[in-house]
Amino acid sequence: MFEPVIPYLLLLTFALAVVGAVRRVRLWRQGQPSPVSFWQGLASMPRRYLVDLHHVVARDKYMSNTHVATGGGFVLALVLVVLVHGFGLKSAWLTWPLLAASLLMATGAFFVWKRRRKPAAELPNSRLSRGPWQRLPKSLKAFSVGFFLATLPATGILPEGTGSGLLALLLLGVCVWGLGEMVFGMTWGGPMKHAFAGALHLAFHRRPARFDGGRDTGLKALDLNADKLGVEKVTDFKWNQLLGFDACVQCGRCESKCPAFAAGQPLNPKKLIQDMVISMAAQEEVTYRGSAHPGQEQAARTGCPDKPLVESILDSQTLWSCTTCRACVEECPMMIEHVDAVVDMRRYLTLERGETPGKGQEVLENLIATDNPGGLSPASRSHWAADLSIPLLKQTKETDILFWVGDGAFDMRNQRTLRALVKLLKAANVEFAFLGDEELDSGDLARRLGDEASFQRLAKTNIKTLAKYRFNRIITADPHALQCLGTEYAELGGDYQVVHHTELLAELHQQGLLQFNANGKARLTYHDPCYLGRYNGVYDAPRYLLDQLGFERTEMERSGFRSRCCGGGGGAPVTDIPGERRIADMRMEDARAVNAEVMAVACPQCTQMLEGVVEPRPEVKDIAELLLEALVVPLSQQKVQQTPQQQPEEEAAHV
Repeated sequence: MFEPVIPYLLLLTFALAVVGAVRRVRLWRQGQPSPVSFWQGLASMPRRYLVDLHHVVARDKYMSNTHVATGGGFVLALVLVVLVHGFGLKSAWLTWPLLAASLLMATGAFFVWKRRRKPAAELPNSRLSRGPWQRLPKSLKAFSVGFFLATLPATGILPEGTGSGLLALLLLGVCVWGLGEMVFGMTWGGPMKHAFAGALHLAFHRRPARFDGGRDTGLKALDLNADKLGVEKVTDFKWNQLLGFDACVQCGRCESKCPAFAAGQPLNPKKLIQDMVISMAAQEEVTYRGSAHPGQEQAARTGCPDKPLVESILDSQTLWSCTTCRACVEECPMMIEHVDAVVDMRRYLTLERGETPGKGQEVLENLIATDNPGGLSPASRSHWAADLSIPLLKQTKETDILFWVGDGAFDMRNQRTLRALVKLLKAANVEFAFLGDEELDSGDLARRLGDEASFQRLAKTNIKTLAKYRFNRIITADPHALQCLGTEYAELGGDYQVVHHTELLAELHQQGLLQFNANGKARLTYHDPCYLGRYNGVYDAPRYLLDQLGFERTEMERSGFRSRCCGGGGGAPVTDIPGERRIADMRMEDARAVNAEVMAVACPQCTQMLEGVVEPRPEVKDIAELLLEALVVPLSQQKVQQTPQQQPEEEAAHV
């Protein structure tokens, strides 16, 4: 047998792997500095892998079980190979577990092969990248079978020296193949590259609070005095962003959930990440064997770290197709932050080149001139509430709840939602006030379109305004404002407790301050807004409220954290990149599929997009509107609301 050769083979393999690791780290370090907690990151890596990563992987039971078998079997088998064959520790306590680990790994390899053997046109396999990935099950099998056979003599199952020289040479070749792909290839490139890069990505993640349930953002405020604003070249990304791109396993989960890709717009998030990797490593695009950006199937480009991404490997329309819904981020088992990368590249196009497409430039100019995207007079921001007697905070100076109205104040359709919300708050005797004309746009649209300068100007002005007053919480019916005020203002000095209107209304109902009739007869479904759900984790409160109204509520196939975007986020309606179909139409088809008569929403942008779908379709109503229709007004309040003329008439009638 070849037993004496194995220790030297292992030593050579690990030495080459170290050289490859140094080379790989140098590729990542082409990026910009980003401070990380080195030892704390390494210490947190096992939990992030075993808990957070596998929480995502477990959504696909087939792959979850396969990954446990292949990944777990490989790690255990590799450790035991080093002990048994590298150090010669041939105790039965080590050799038999090595056989078991090898068998487990071989079983997992079989299911990897089974998943990949089907034609590329068959779902879900069409989203899997081919090419080098097709040799992965063979490499897994080579490692597991090779060392299983090599370990048999050490267990006594076969006598020492079993096999001819030719068989031994053949077995040595199998072991070399397995070690080369599984260890050497882990740092030099190939299907196992994700294991090395992915582990370090978990340790030095761009958004570490993500693993603790935090709702922070990877979009960091730009230094507006810097020589370059945004990302032009791949080396303008932070180094740990490049590390994250390199961790991609090309599984295609992001591709399968991306609304822009489904609509035929020129964006495939998996291909986008591979564009970054190809550019970082200065490779030919021909190395990629997955789905292209729709409409760009014939494009063949070369990546280069020293050339602008849009000129060398990307079409600008790819970046402007993104709705920033984070469906890709939510599905990625490697925790890659696709959306932040898109906005970073948009920043360069907008701030440095002034190349915001569609009506984007006009909207940004409106924000500069009038502090609202529609270019409407700021003085008209409070017209919708002229008859509602809402206290102005500049008069009261302090309040319990500050009502952040948002740009729905300028839209007649969404004014109905705002008016309904005000009436509900008054019915619950909530102490609240609003800023009126002092409120400016939250800056969400400016930031998603890449205009960080306008975002920071709006944010800092709003923060300065809010600093003049005292309040406990902010309530808003706009999830985009919720994200900005509650999360993104913090970096600029605005630290507030912000809740969505469904959260506060659910709280008021639970306290007995609001009561509703459960007389709803229609079949209803609820659309989760991306910025409420995936960005801020609010899923239960809207459903709790709807369940008080008596409707027959049913979930669409894509709901909760997997909800399909309405197409209204990220500035998509104003950049208006053409595709084969509209995202809002696809979402409405989801509602029709469950025979919904009413579609409940909780976001002004979702309302606009979904009501724009051609009828016949379900009626679109904000949850606040549905609640107001079912509101039970206590008798004491009914008397207060009566006019002086009504009260004597009713009293006389009673007598």
